[in-house]
Amino acid sequence: MSGTEGGGRAPSATHVDVPESGASCAAEPGCITCGDVAVLLTVTDVAGSDARCRDESGRAELVATELVGAVAVGDRLLVHAGVAIERVQGEAR
Repeated sequence: MSGTEGGGRAPSATHVDVPESGASCAAEPGCITCGDVAVLLTVTDVAGSDARCRDESGRAELVATELVGAVAVGDRLLVHAGVAIERVQGEAR
């Protein structure tokens, strides 16, 4: 038996490798959006359906934006696990 069958716990992922793309993601200390909460990021550059975003500390991450639609530089996004899940209204900081 594996996973949660038979009362076992499902494995938790703190590190993910994506061999096809060469990408690797680690919640500590790597990826800024792979923790248990979503974070507020500001769009600094747009590339197709992805956007380069920064947090208040200046850390940058590439974010998928398909769920929120087209974005523009300066937009503020709520991001979880590298995916924008909501557009946040208000002035950028």
